[in-house]
Amino acid sequence: MVYSETYFPVRYYETDQMGIVHHSNYIRYFECARNSMMREFGYPIEKCEEDGVTIPIVSVNCRYKRPAKMGDDLRVVAMIEEAPLAKLRIKQAVFNQDGFLCVEGEVVLGFLNKATGRPTRCPEKLLEAINNHINDK
Repeated sequence: MVYSETYFPVRYYETDQMGIVHHSNYIRYFECARNSMMREFGYPIEKCEEDGVTIPIVSVNCRYKRPAKMGDDLRVVAMIEEAPLAKLRIKQAVFNQDGFLCVEGEVVLGFLNKATGRPTRCPEKLLEAINNHINDK
């Protein structure tokens, strides 16, 4: 399994009038964790795009368990359990500073040839990076 954690505080503009994180922000939190993970294993999203492959979201599944609030410090997790072929499945979760699960979900990413817009397989460099880290944690 590839495992990555990212930490940051809830920012004022992410909350509603009651000081609770708006549900749409969890998708952004997931993205921050995924991008951080790709940087950690040496193949950031920018490099992937430079190499001619874009990584669009195919689907997002999100289950809300407990609200995050203004003043919370969040830990956002991204996990890859298996190496991708045509799609990359990333399990994700958001925890507050007390370790309570706020949100869990899964994001499925596809791979498109940047020049043609047609589906393609996972880039070799990304696959190699994932395989090099698959059992780190």
